[in-house]
Amino acid sequence: MYVAAANRYQDMTYNRLGTSGLKLPAISLGLWHNFGHQDPQENMIAMLTASFDAGITHFDLANNYGPAPGAAETNFGMLFKRLFTPYRDELIISTKAGYDMWEGPYGNFGSRKYLLASLDQSLKRMQLDYVDIFYSHRMDPETDLEETMGALASAVQQGKALYVGLSNYDGATLERATAILKELHTPFIINQNRYSIFDRTIERNGLKAKAKSLGKGIIAFSPLAQGLLSDRYLNGISADSRVKHDGRFLHESDVQKYHEAIVKLNEIAHARGQSLAQMALAWVLKDGAVASVLIGASKVSQLHDNIGALQNTTFSAEELSAIDQACAGLI
Repeated sequence: MYVAAANRYQDMTYNRLGTSGLKLPAISLGLWHNFGHQDPQENMIAMLTASFDAGITHFDLANNYGPAPGAAETNFGMLFKRLFTPYRDELIISTKAGYDMWEGPYGNFGSRKYLLASLDQSLKRMQLDYVDIFYSHRMDPETDLEETMGALASAVQQGKALYVGLSNYDGATLERATAILKELHTPFIINQNRYSIFDRTIERNGLKAKAKSLGKGIIAFSPLAQGLLSDRYLNGISADSRVKHDGRFLHESDVQKYHEAIVKLNEIAHARGQSLAQMALAWVLKDGAVASVLIGASKVSQLHDNIGALQNTTFSAEELSAIDQACAGLI
């Protein structure tokens, strides 16, 4: 029987999501491609328990996480029941719907039918009565925003979600969605978007600034740019690298393109007394606009290294300028 560490809240930082009453740990654990059916259950247990013991109270999922789609929720649900049932009220569990999930015309995007059916399926897989946060996973260009937001509102009204969020939305759509959800008296509190030193889209599309002005929180995914912002590729691509046999998310050409910048950024990180991964996570958290960063660590050692980023999230103007210069032409 797992018993959580008594000092689990001692060192973690918790940040409020905008003007809401909810706080998230500055580091959250994402279960994207590390909780599929091919992953060892022993490692899943180690990751979940080590995370909670370190004060990580937020586990982030989606209907299509795996592989295969649904596998992460199924595995998490089995382990949650076994390990975390006594701690349910200390945890934030989130899931999403928006990407391809089943055959036919009702298995993706933002229709009311898809979103609510998907949430029901997610709850069954995770063996939960409710999730803390339910997201619309992406904007739907063909469905009225009122329908998509209305489905999120229904999830809360039905007691299947406590809060709702948007993922992969831009600033203009965020503003429209906020007005709709406010009229529906729905607790919309969070945006989940890609954000890293190498990917600053939310600065360009207005999402970061608009979220702050509207009092909504941000949680960032891919803060390490699929491992580019770590020591994994400092010396090029090793023979056993995932890039060599799995090009779905990162290609050899990406490593080559960013390699010079990676080396320069690593030097800046070392001057700060941090690993490159720690500096990259700290950079995302530096100005308080992002409440939490989602890490996809697959080893407990990686988890602890990532958490170490919280020891220094302050940057001098000179350091920020050096980081920008290292990325010149890439961002």
